[in-house]
Amino acid sequence: MLINRPNYLNQLISFKDTDVIEVITGVRRSGKSVLLMLYRDWLLKNNVDEEHIIYINFEDYQMQMIRTENQLRSIFDEKLKRSGKMYILLDEIQNVDGWQRLINGIRVSFDCDIVVTGSNANMLSGELATLLSGRYVEIPIYPLSFAEFISAKNISIDSRKVDTAFKEYEKYGGFPAVALANEPVKDQILKGIYDAVLLNDVSMRGNIRDLVALKSLVGFLSDNTGQLIQPTKIANTLKSTGLDISPHTVSRYLELLENAFLFYRAQQYDLRGRQFLRTSGKYFVVDPGLRRSAVERRDGNYSNQLENIVYVELLRRGYRVSVGKLDIKEIDFIARKTDETIYIQVTYELPKNSHETDNLLQIPDNYKKIVITQQHYEFENIDGIPIINIVDWLLDEK
Repeated sequence: MLINRPNYLNQLISFKDTDVIEVITGVRRSGKSVLLMLYRDWLLKNNVDEEHIIYINFEDYQMQMIRTENQLRSIFDEKLKRSGKMYILLDEIQNVDGWQRLINGIRVSFDCDIVVTGSNANMLSGELATLLSGRYVEIPIYPLSFAEFISAKNISIDSRKVDTAFKEYEKYGGFPAVALANEPVKDQILKGIYDAVLLNDVSMRGNIRDLVALKSLVGFLSDNTGQLIQPTKIANTLKSTGLDISPHTVSRYLELLENAFLFYRAQQYDLRGRQFLRTSGKYFVVDPGLRRSAVERRDGNYSNQLENIVYVELLRRGYRVSVGKLDIKEIDFIARKTDETIYIQVTYELPKNSHETDNLLQIPDNYKKIVITQQHYEFENIDGIPIINIVDWLLDEK
């Protein structure tokens, strides 16, 4: 079953027939291949001749041997046409060495619309950035949002099943294959995705031999989402468990995990000094289900897990997200987009003797401020700051 994802599809359609290459990026199994197929189907329904569409999935059995620029060139020599617009859709193209030069040559020489997908951020650096500077646009894709999740499961926003569905989403996440599976096999599917990302997109690509150290690091990050982290402290913590790992190695592993879109780093921003702090940041896992696999199905801090869901949703909505520092106080998130800024505090429930709004009220500007919580409250605000239930916030994409 193909889950329709109109937000992403509409982005692709908006760039159709422009002079830019669309690059779809995201963690493995997040829906890149399906999005490419949905776009292909849309083209066919909108009177594009099938002979003018070249669709290649480089993880397909027949294409797994295509690994060099010349091998790929031979395929295009057979399929490319000089007359008429060509639509070239290439899935997981980072598996082919030298693809950047070839794609740029095709872009220059043919009347074509090119869309590529990849599961590693490195495809946007180096030669691609040099050859295609200003001529490509990135479309990041994530596992299903909660709104997409309940839509895929045919649950109405007004249904009483929504809160139960959120508990499932919080536990197993939004990978499409997991969302559509029966509960007894969800963990098996998650483990398969987790192993594939860790082995193929991190370990093999980074030539990592010490998988024990890598998995320990991933487990530590997953168990400490929402905590300010420094490589030196991580190395010392892992050393206390008997692992011999240096801060330099930790930093390298962290970069590889980010490149595979398994984790995202939120920098700390000093609101008084108006600058980003390089010393520490927070790491958030791309999906709650992968956190569950990394920590071997153990429960964790619910506020931190809630914070993780909010962070990824903000990225999904196109915000640039950082962690705020106000003297000794912390603002969970500063979300920026164009001329919009929102300050956000996230808490599982409001403390009885203090308010999560206290930190927000100390911020010396008039940008929007909200508190997101998992509990339902009769009041809608404290001191003028909205108190919003997580489900309501996730389903109100405006």
